[in-house]
Amino acid sequence: MAFWQTKTLREMTADEWEAVCDRCGKCCLVKLEDEDNGDIALTRVACKLIDLKSCLCTGYGKRCSVVPECVDLTQHDFAEFQWLPSTCAYRLLHNGQALPEWHHLISGSAESVHNAGQSIRDYAIHESPQLDPEDHIIEWLS
Repeated sequence: MAFWQTKTLREMTADEWEAVCDRCGKCCLVKLEDEDNGDIALTRVACKLIDLKSCLCTGYGKRCSVVPECVDLTQHDFAEFQWLPSTCAYRLLHNGQALPEWHHLISGSAESVHNAGQSIRDYAIHESPQLDPEDHIIEWLS
């Protein structure tokens, strides 16, 4: 059996943890929280550090110091991350579900997440001072 089928997220090594990421980039989209009810709105505006073609962070090791709003998922309990998409490998595994067929650990291809339409590659735009994220609110894509 594969490591993600036999270990919990907490039991994974750092390399295993990183391998689980489906590299969709959805967690790097700007989210807006309604101060009144706590609802989270997703936008198609992506962090300035993400490469919109590969959907990988270009400053991964320093991301939290360069972008103070960046959430390091390794530092938190996944129960509090309901804003992650239902397709997120970490969320799936945390909830006892299997990885989807398009996940690179299943398919063997880093392109499968993009080919399945599960990454932000085709709709995200980089954040900039000229953009108001409220003008770019979207719904999660399944």
